[in-house]
Amino acid sequence: MLEQASDLAEDQEFEEALLVYDKILKSDPKNISAMLDKAATLQRLGKNSQSFQLYDSVLKEDPKNLDALIGKGTLLHSKSKFIDAINCYDSALKINSRHAMALACKGISLGELGKLDDALSCFKKALVIDKDYDLANIGKQKALELLKSKKSKK
Repeated sequence: MLEQASDLAEDQEFEEALLVYDKILKSDPKNISAMLDKAATLQRLGKNSQSFQLYDSVLKEDPKNLDALIGKGTLLHSKSKFIDAINCYDSALKINSRHAMALACKGISLGELGKLDDALSCFKKALVIDKDYDLANIGKQKALELLKSKKSKK
């Protein structure tokens, strides 16, 4: 059933996917995979408070769950709570220092805070891990552009 729900979400049949996730969670309330996938689906629908609750529930069960830490971080970022988001990414990086997504997401939040050199460092580390990671490539280019324009204004 989890695969069915994931397929529905991939096909952007979000409401139907949520119904399947609910069935799974009714029979197995602590199914971490279903909780994470449902949280991500809710996030895609903009139902951030429900998504946030699910990520927190996962983290209560499994405090080192990388997907929940990064998902929670992206939600915090979307609410402009960049420092809190960075804390989530840092927690993920303490568990796996070579997690490209955590590094790239941290870079984006750092960039929002104007810490462009630190952001660039995160993007470069992410690209060492995965040279084709789009999020890190785009972030790196944007940080370089901003740094260049900052220096030309001096």
